Amino acid sequence: MNFSQLGLAPAQVSACESLGYNIPTPIQRQAIPIVLAGCDVIGCAETGTGKTAAFLLPIIQRLSGSFRPGLRVLVLAPTRELALQIQDNYTALNQVKTNRSVIAIGGANIRVQLSELRRGASVLIATPGRLLDLIERGAVELSTIEVLVLDEADRMLDMGFWPAIRRVLSLLPAKRQTLLFSATMSSSIEKLARSTTKDPKLIEVSTRGRAATLVDQIAYQVPLESKTALLLELLEKERERFERVLIFTRTRRGAERLSHVLAARDHSVKRIHADRTQPQREQALRAFSEGRARVLVATDIAARGLDIEAVSHVINYDVPAAPEDYVHRVGRTGRAGSRGEAISIVAPVDESAMRAIERLTGQTIKRIVPERFAKPSLPISPVRSPVRVSSPPRSSSRSFGPRRTFSYA
Repeated sequence: MNFSQLGLAPAQVSACESLGYNIPTPIQRQAIPIVLAGCDVIGCAETGTGKTAAFLLPIIQRLSGSFRPGLRVLVLAPTRELALQIQDNYTALNQVKTNRSVIAIGGANIRVQLSELRRGASVLIATPGRLLDLIERGAVELSTIEVLVLDEADRMLDMGFWPAIRRVLSLLPAKRQTLLFSATMSSSIEKLARSTTKDPKLIEVSTRGRAATLVDQIAYQVPLESKTALLLELLEKERERFERVLIFTRTRRGAERLSHVLAARDHSVKRIHADRTQPQREQALRAFSEGRARVLVATDIAARGLDIEAVSHVINYDVPAAPEDYVHRVGRTGRAGSRGEAISIVAPVDESAMRAIERLTGQTIKRIVPERFAKPSLPISPVRSPVRVSSPPRSSSRSFGPRRTFSYA
């Protein structure tokens, strides 16, 4: 089957051919005719399977068929990076260059975005927080929206965007087409999807919660203090095999620390996390995508939606707390028909999280215990005479400092 058999117009078929899209992916084969028919859609598919083109191609065809003033399509994405990727794909697929799109994301100059909106646009691609900001400024009118797309809906719930989405939904016309796409489909997400759609068609081309099928998954069990040593050994002993490596940490501070360690060992490394500015994130992603950086260290802000070609390895330096995040991390490799490898570095404290991941994915992940890291190597300290330390007097009242809180990106 080719794209012309899906009901796409010659202009959209030509756009696919010019980009090297010759054979539709399963999600595209199922979704495009349904979206063209005007039905609501709940789509669940593994990452890297062409979900973005599955909704953009029929949307572009719909917009090209008639002209109406005002915003007609709203695409909501959880992260700036995913929104930027959707914008890039829209620009590439919309080869007739009609029906302008505007992107509205946090971290970018809002004055520029306001100026772009004043020029007029048919499509708005936005993150929820920035969209609300623009609405409060009176810069966005949603009453003319015909199509709403919620991309990576489960991630938006995970990131606490449901109140913002609910506010946006209240401003949209009741008569609209709603397309919801997600890499995983938990019961809570399915409930959300059905509450925002009308008589939706469910498209499910992958087992729910299952990691990408073209990814070989391995877990190395090591002591906590040996994680960095193992990572360095993997990267340095098999440089040719580890061509382009995406490493995930759980925290921003961890990403900073690890990237500095790798740079000190002469690895070409970039990093992205929530404390990096938007230009810094884009620069890091470009360097990694273009091969100028072999390693990208990231928090889960990069786990979803990013279409980075030829990622040979995903390494979970920190096992994610939420098993769903594992699926999204692993989905960054093994894309577009190529095999990939996902490696998790598992300390004893991570075992319960790994079991939760295996329960969610329904897969048993192969465990390896490297003998050289089986026991922690402790530094030898010179023997010193014991020093007697007098204990301070006990107090009848106990004072505690302020509790420290840790934020995760």
